[in-house]
Amino acid sequence: MRVLLVHPSPLLYSELYLRLEPLGLERVAAAVRAAGHDVRLLDLQVFGQDDYAREVAEFRPRAIGFSLNYLANVPEVIDLAKVTKTRWPDVFVFVGGHSASFIASELLEHAAGALDAVVRGEGEIIAPRLLEGIGDGALARLPGVVTPDGAGPTPTLLDDLDRHLPARDLGRRRQRYFIGVLDPCASAELTRGCPWDCSFCSAWTFYGRSYRKVSPDAAAEDLARIREPNVFLVDDVAFIQAEHGFAIGREVERRGIRKHYYLETRCDVLLKNQEVFAYWRRLGLYYMFLGVEALDEEGLRLHRKRVTWSENERALEVARRLGFIVAINIIADPDWDERRFAVVREWALSVPEIVHLTVATPYPVRRPARGLADAAASPPVLRGAGANPGRPQS
Repeated sequence: MRVLLVHPSPLLYSELYLRLEPLGLERVAAAVRAAGHDVRLLDLQVFGQDDYAREVAEFRPRAIGFSLNYLANVPEVIDLAKVTKTRWPDVFVFVGGHSASFIASELLEHAAGALDAVVRGEGEIIAPRLLEGIGDGALARLPGVVTPDGAGPTPTLLDDLDRHLPARDLGRRRQRYFIGVLDPCASAELTRGCPWDCSFCSAWTFYGRSYRKVSPDAAAEDLARIREPNVFLVDDVAFIQAEHGFAIGREVERRGIRKHYYLETRCDVLLKNQEVFAYWRRLGLYYMFLGVEALDEEGLRLHRKRVTWSENERALEVARRLGFIVAINIIADPDWDERRFAVVREWALSVPEIVHLTVATPYPVRRPARGLADAAASPPVLRGAGANPGRPQS
């Protein structure tokens, strides 16, 4: 079967600081190709919608799958699905990804018949089964699949991250991917999931607080395949387990892989596992994103960070001592007044790190928090630009 997988356009203003390769979609493409299908991948971050129309007309896919990791891309994906069904009514159109997993029924409603299915959860396992089942009337019984006829059971997590390494060969215009000064920049995954349950984050609700690791051999093999000089490690929290980080590093060193790396981690993880971060500094880790999130104990408690402000301060000192260029995130609550923003601005100007603010945004289809005062009792919220942009939810 001919299958076209599509990543939507970049978010407004995001191209000022990043444009990341569609790692999750590349992994799904690898799984679909391994099942015997003819797969193409089109990234609308680097192509236009006219290119999409030409690709469909030329390739004539039997199925088209859209990745939907951000709510802001919902209108574009819905519009493309409708255009596709109008011009090519026999094409099977489906959507998956992080945000799609939480708003499946709403997507089907707004698509008004243009979407045949929504895939919830990780895509590597279920996408081949979905394609195999097209036309048999039993799609709604597959794990994680939602159709106008019903919804299947709970999505299945991939049990082995060594399977289906990214099909980067399907990408085009790869030189246009970057993050900050790392240009061009590829992306890679060493672990998936997060065992914490911060109130602002959606990762733990997506992965069920699971935490899985790529083996050191497979991780190093994947890094060795990357041609770009720079790599963004998309893990939700890098190097939670120090020995795993050391094992991958030893494989990287043994193979003579030299890259510049960017990663994201927690302040308490950096404090606990300083040695592995120092080791990776020697391997080429230069840039780090630290989720500080709040400047006082009360804010950290309400965010369920399970870390103290003194630990955050000590982690920043460690990062400086190790020579990292650090970006940190502070979550702004919609209830903040001008005085609160002034306090945060004053602190941001007093530290050498890059400080950016993201607004706590209500999680889809859930009750939003009424300010930080009741955040601890509220459902998770999505961070804005500070959320991991490269996380491979397929």
